[in-house]
Amino acid sequence: MEFGLFVQGYVGRRAETDPLAEHRALMEETEYVIQADKSGFKYAWASEHHFLEEYSHLSASDVFLGYLAHATERIHLGAGIFNPLAQVNHPVKVAEKVAMLDHLSQGRHEFGSGRGAGSHEILGFLPGITDMNHTKEIWEETIAEFPKMWLQDEYQGFQGKHWSLPPRKVLPKPYGKSHPPMWYAAGSPPSYAMAARKGLGVLGFSVQKVSDMEWVLEQYKTAIREADPVGDYVNDNVMVTSTAVCAPTHAEAVRTAAAGGLHYLQSLVFRYHDTFPRPEGFPVWPETLPEYDEELIELLIQEELLICGDPDEVLAQCKRWEQAGADQLSFGLPIGISREDTLRTIRLVGEHVIPKIDTDPVHRTTRFREAA
Repeated sequence: MEFGLFVQGYVGRRAETDPLAEHRALMEETEYVIQADKSGFKYAWASEHHFLEEYSHLSASDVFLGYLAHATERIHLGAGIFNPLAQVNHPVKVAEKVAMLDHLSQGRHEFGSGRGAGSHEILGFLPGITDMNHTKEIWEETIAEFPKMWLQDEYQGFQGKHWSLPPRKVLPKPYGKSHPPMWYAAGSPPSYAMAARKGLGVLGFSVQKVSDMEWVLEQYKTAIREADPVGDYVNDNVMVTSTAVCAPTHAEAVRTAAAGGLHYLQSLVFRYHDTFPRPEGFPVWPETLPEYDEELIELLIQEELLICGDPDEVLAQCKRWEQAGADQLSFGLPIGISREDTLRTIRLVGEHVIPKIDTDPVHRTTRFREAA
């Protein structure tokens, strides 16, 4: 199992007391990715969200990743995601940005795509639609065109329902041969199977705990055997995310997590991702979950909803994800935790956890691309 880091420019309520909160959040997250690169993480994923005031201010992930391409050496830099709906980003512009990032990172870019987060974001670009699943039709029409834009000397052009383009040379072409690995941000069992049939890796932002891996893998790993890839190769990959806090002692890790504002972040998830199934009894915004105390943090650890503890405990918790079949475990880092504590988590995981689980020096996606 490989390891990644997920950043999204989460500001939360810091702006209420700090006029530079937005700037600090974005700059701190570049520092986290740079440290993750030094600590042996193989992937860093940057979101693309729009209009989500407290939740995510990382709207121009291509700019963010371009900076990190120069500031890092080995870590793969992933779009988690680029939104390729023509009403948000014209597909040709997305293809150009992906290829440019592939050059700037010298083959370290990972192309993740998706359809936007909830009605607030989607309706900003598609006002008036009543069914948020309408975006699936646009994405389905578009996704198979990217490899053609990258690999055809002159792209044959496209005439679709939602966008069109006459034949044109789409430049630059990707770095080296083939094209960056392709991923899809999936939120339901049918989405995992659909992505697998297209040969796409899955960004499993919706996987909450280890037991969720059962239905994820059943849907994905069965369908991937019969993949008809839209790209040059099959990216057989399931990435899952979990919040992680690591400290020298268990008690210190729990104290740090309890002070991290995790309840507010979780409340914002369902405020903005209103297309996600809402757990029974979950408060409706503006009501939020109550603050997490140390007792609740212990319960979240026990229920495998949070990776938290000293290095040995975090290693055991990560091995549970590996045993469940995750190809990649990517950590979200709560903004309520200080910069120093966050960097400590990254360093401790890099020193004590990653070398005991990920012993392959080559990225999984690099093997797929090189084989193609």
